[in-house]
Amino acid sequence: MVYLLQQLLTEAAARQPGRPAVASAGGTLSYRELDQLSNKMARFLLRLGVAPGDRVAVLIPKSAASVVAVYGALKAGACYVPLDTKAPAERLGYVLRDSGAAVIVADEATAGQAAALAGRVPGLRVLVASAPEVAAEPDGPLAGERAIETDLAYILYTSGSTGTPKGVMISHRNSLTFVEWAAAAAGLSEQDRVCSPAPLHFDLSVFDVFAACRAAACMCVLPDGAATFPVSIAKWLDAERISVWYSVPSVLTLLASYGGLRRFGLPGLRVVIFAGEVFPPKHLARLMEELPHPRYLNWYGPTETNVCTAFEVPAGGADAGPVPIGKAIANTEVFAVTSDGGRVSAPGEEGELYVRGPSLMCGYWRQPAKTSQVLGPSPLGGPREEVVYRTGDLVTLEPDGNYAYLGRLDSMVKVRGYRVELGEVEAALYRHPAIREAAVLPVPDELLGSRLRAVITAATGEGEAGGAADLTREDVLDHCRQWLPGYMVPDVIDFREALPRTSTGKVDRAGLAAEQHEPEPAGASRRTGD
Repeated sequence: MVYLLQQLLTEAAARQPGRPAVASAGGTLSYRELDQLSNKMARFLLRLGVAPGDRVAVLIPKSAASVVAVYGALKAGACYVPLDTKAPAERLGYVLRDSGAAVIVADEATAGQAAALAGRVPGLRVLVASAPEVAAEPDGPLAGERAIETDLAYILYTSGSTGTPKGVMISHRNSLTFVEWAAAAAGLSEQDRVCSPAPLHFDLSVFDVFAACRAAACMCVLPDGAATFPVSIAKWLDAERISVWYSVPSVLTLLASYGGLRRFGLPGLRVVIFAGEVFPPKHLARLMEELPHPRYLNWYGPTETNVCTAFEVPAGGADAGPVPIGKAIANTEVFAVTSDGGRVSAPGEEGELYVRGPSLMCGYWRQPAKTSQVLGPSPLGGPREEVVYRTGDLVTLEPDGNYAYLGRLDSMVKVRGYRVELGEVEAALYRHPAIREAAVLPVPDELLGSRLRAVITAATGEGEAGGAADLTREDVLDHCRQWLPGYMVPDVIDFREALPRTSTGKVDRAGLAAEQHEPEPAGASRRTGD
């Protein structure tokens, strides 16, 4: 019986040793090779003193090498912490210190970056995956397991409202609940070639790393050079015979609009899965017109729950309006609670969505107070004492029993499929000595979900650093890039003498948001590119 994620690999290697496991720019690994290389990695990590429950950071772009590192960490009994190789050093340093990572695994390209980070984090050891010492380790199976199903498998750091990222703790049991369901829902088999362009630190990658392994399918890594050009993606999908695709809608929107899909046809593509943000109906309809033969699956769920609801879009279904997020997946319960505390039970009623089941996260790493805000007893009461997760998402019940997503109840938005807490972006802005006030608002964008607009006032009073004349758009953007990943850097910088306020003295965010339907005010500055 499989109860640990690494056992998926052990079983796949025994069942289909010669089948391709990972195909990337560096070549293809068979399941036998992936199993053996991860055994070597695990042994060397143990030699370094990695103990069960330790955190192993992975600073390698999605590739065969990073998958070896992931499975090696798990086989050593550790919990892996995937890092965004493009994130600022300040952010990566925070994640490493907060997680208490014992080792950071790098490849040759990121070894220098890892060494610089180790200089910021006392006691952190650097392991280069291609080191001769790793290759010299035995490749046979390790004796016994070093974890149980309730131990942590990975920690994914997401945007935090307090200005610092928060680590979502996922156990083996949490992840396997999703993986088992997902492999069945997508109908995965050893013949499939699966691609999710999501990086390892984004939860969509769990599907192609582990669900593909569950079926002994091949995980195919989209090359970096193709990722930003729709026609290149379409050519790659055709050349690599990709049969299952899983991404945020914004990538699919670009493919539908600019990928020339009719020219390629992609006859081998049988399942298209999207998640992470709302798919604009007109773009989904165009995609389904361009590629009418695949199944189209809408999967919903925050990182804290894995996927918790799903909906298969019928032919012509995108023409009917926004696609529902669907109904609860297997072994999961979802329900919505109205503003007055009742259960949503009739079509048209609205409420906040809650989730119950074994896929729920264990909590936020080292943040018990934050955890208690979203994990706790059901607001509906009842005899059961099981924990439920409060999503913060507003939904409505449709006549057919599906839920439809209406929006967020708080200040979190989606940008390019990534969760962004507006408070974290504001906190980064406030670190600039010449910024006195800052408010960040989402600007709806059909391709990206949202863009970010920062409204700021500069310090001008006596004793304050800098002033409006001294602060430029590029100053602000350069500052943000030191603290935030690219998708969190504001697209529009709007300079003001003062921020508008309500009668209670709070920043009038509703008023600022309403301005977005009007021309940009004088002094606004818009980014021209990343």
